[in-house]
Amino acid sequence: MGKKRKHAEASEAPKEEVAEERPKRTLLGWKDGVPEKQNSSPVFRNREKVLVTCSRRITYRFRHLMLNVVSLLPHCKKDSKVESKESKGATLNELIELRNCSSCLFFECRKQKDLYLWMVKCPGGPSVKFLVNAVHTMEELKLTGNHLKGSRPILTFSLNFDKEPRWKLIKEIIVQIFGTPKGHRKVKPFHDHVFIFSIVDGHIWFRNYQISVPHNETDKVDRGGLDKMTLVEVGPRFCLNPIKIFGSSFGGPTFYENPFYISPNQIRALEKKKKAGKYSKKVKAKTRRKMHELANPLEPDEFADLWKD
Repeated sequence: MGKKRKHAEASEAPKEEVAEERPKRTLLGWKDGVPEKQNSSPVFRNREKVLVTCSRRITYRFRHLMLNVVSLLPHCKKDSKVESKESKGATLNELIELRNCSSCLFFECRKQKDLYLWMVKCPGGPSVKFLVNAVHTMEELKLTGNHLKGSRPILTFSLNFDKEPRWKLIKEIIVQIFGTPKGHRKVKPFHDHVFIFSIVDGHIWFRNYQISVPHNETDKVDRGGLDKMTLVEVGPRFCLNPIKIFGSSFGGPTFYENPFYISPNQIRALEKKKKAGKYSKKVKAKTRRKMHELANPLEPDEFADLWKD
């Protein structure tokens, strides 16, 4: 018989060999075991997303304008129509949160005649309400300009935006909403058109221009070609008349109210009064003529019965 092993030797089990961990693979290659250096300053990335929607019973011209704006903003999300009531703010805030957006452009149509535009930062605000005038869509204008869909625009503002606090606030909201984020998955990494916002008579006028640079087939741009650069209008066109600036999303305390704003209902009422005034003037003139004829009757004509038998 062989010798018995000691208890200590019997308790010892053979150790399993553990394989070494494979280095992690990334898009740029294999990662080494050396940890990467972390920058103290984090890189800022613009994650702005804009929800674009409209109210029910919107007319076809205003709907085409909204679709033109959607085509100009590749970082926007279009949603179904919302009922234009007093509770639309709560509904839209919930919808913006569900769609994971931080801003909203809401086109509100009333009486199938008037178009209002809400520019809103959600959920904390502020929000601006505009009356939209002088609407011209791309389908109506048929301009010669054309730029690539999804390219980044250059935002330009007139010098009036830096004079008063209300214009500075509106400018910042426009920059955050219409400024296309760099590195977005639907955005082309170059600029080939310009958004122009200018203030004239207290109204904001919007224009969209293509940057046209002459070039040959062989070379992309000739020497001195940038000096020959021109702007060709693309469209759409519209004018924004600011009504109120609110402190929160779709409401809240009023920061600013335009004292020169006249609602379209008042303008239509004044036009009706003018037309009613013309009719009343005609009726009064007829009554005055009758009273004058009764007060001054004509004398009988002595030759009236001359040719009678």
